[in-house]
Amino acid sequence: MKVKRVLKWSAGVIFLALVLWLFIAYWTSTNDCDRNAAAPSNPMKAIMNCEYGVDNLQLRELEKPTPNDNEVLVRVRAASINPVDGHMMRGSWLMRPMSGMRKPKNTRFGTDFSGVVEAVGKDVTSVKPGDEVFGAKNGAVAEYVCVKAERAIVMKPNNVTFEQAGSVAVAGLTALQGLRDKGRIQAGQKVLVNGASGGVGTFAVQIAKAFGAEVSGVCSTRNVDLVKSIGADHVIDYTKEDFTKRDQRYDVIFDNVCNHSFAERRRVLNPKGICVLAGMGGAGVKEGQAIGRIAGNLFTARGLSSFTDQKFAQYMTKMSKEDLIMLGDLTQAGKITPVIDRTYKLSDATDALRYLNEGHARGKVVITVEQETKSNSEQASLRR
Repeated sequence: MKVKRVLKWSAGVIFLALVLWLFIAYWTSTNDCDRNAAAPSNPMKAIMNCEYGVDNLQLRELEKPTPNDNEVLVRVRAASINPVDGHMMRGSWLMRPMSGMRKPKNTRFGTDFSGVVEAVGKDVTSVKPGDEVFGAKNGAVAEYVCVKAERAIVMKPNNVTFEQAGSVAVAGLTALQGLRDKGRIQAGQKVLVNGASGGVGTFAVQIAKAFGAEVSGVCSTRNVDLVKSIGADHVIDYTKEDFTKRDQRYDVIFDNVCNHSFAERRRVLNPKGICVLAGMGGAGVKEGQAIGRIAGNLFTARGLSSFTDQKFAQYMTKMSKEDLIMLGDLTQAGKITPVIDRTYKLSDATDALRYLNEGHARGKVVITVEQETKSNSEQASLRR
C-alpha cells in the first residue's frame, strides 16, 4: 500500500509539473513581431505571421537584410507556398510545443523563391550580382531574402519564368527524394502517383518519367487532361475508379494522399514493391486528419516493412543544393515544366493561402513580388 501511495504521489507531482510547464510556456511564448515594430531605415516589404490563423498574415515593412561574407542577397521576383505553410499557420496544439505555444516562433512566411542576385558577400564566388537564381529560404515571401551561398540557392534555368522557378524547391525536392532515395525508382518500372495533379504530384509524374518509368497518375475528373499533358502514360480518375481495386500491380507507389488502408495498397504493390508515403493528404486535409495520417504512417510503415518484402517508406524532405541543381538541369532539359495554377500579388498572400487550403489547387500557387516605392503608410495588415 505504501508503494502505491508513493507511485500515485509521484504521478501527481509529474502531472502538476507538466501542467505548470505548459502554462508558463504558453504565457511566455512570444516572437519578434513587437521588436520589429519600429520604422526601418531601409525598408522592404515582407509577409509575417505574428499570430496563429490564416487571417492573421500581415504585410509589414522590415529592415532590408545585408548579406554576410558567405551570403547572397536576392531580390525576390516570385515565391510559392506549400501545404505545410497552411498547417503551420493553423497552429495545431500538437505542434505548438515545437512551433510556439501562444504565438509562432517563426514569424517569416514561405520557403520557395526565385529572383535576381543584388549583392554578394566577399567570400562568395558561385554567383554574382545580376544572376537569376532559385532556391529555398525561410521568409521567402518578401521583397528580399539573404541565403547562404553554399546552401539552397542555384542558377535559374533560362527556359522557365521566375514564377515557375519560384515553385520548384519544396515540391520538387519532395518528389525527387521520395522517388529516387526512398522508392529506388528504376527505368522500366511501373510507378503510380496518387495525387498527381497537386504541387508535389505534378513534379513526381514528370520526375518518374525522366527516370524512365511507366507512370500512372491518380486525380479527379477535371485534372485528367492536365496529368496527361505532363507525361503520365495512364490516368486514373478516382471519382470513377479505385486504383486499389484494379488488376494492375506497381513497383513504386508514390502516395501524396494516403487515403487508403495499408492492406489496400499492399494489394496493388508487386511482391518487392515500395510504397513511398510522401504526404499527409495535402492542403485540404483537416489538422487532426493530417496528424493522424502522419502517426499512422510512421508506426504502421515501420512495422509492416519489418515483416514483408513489400516496403512502406516515410521521410522528411531535406534542403540540398545538389538536388536543386539536378532539378534545374531536368528543367533546363525540358523534362520538368513546373505547373502553375494561380498567381497572387504580395499584398494578396492571405487570399493565396486561403485558396491553397481549399485543397483544389492544380500544381503550385505562386506569389509574385514587385518592388515598389515604399512608405510607412503602406505598412498594413492583410486581415480580412
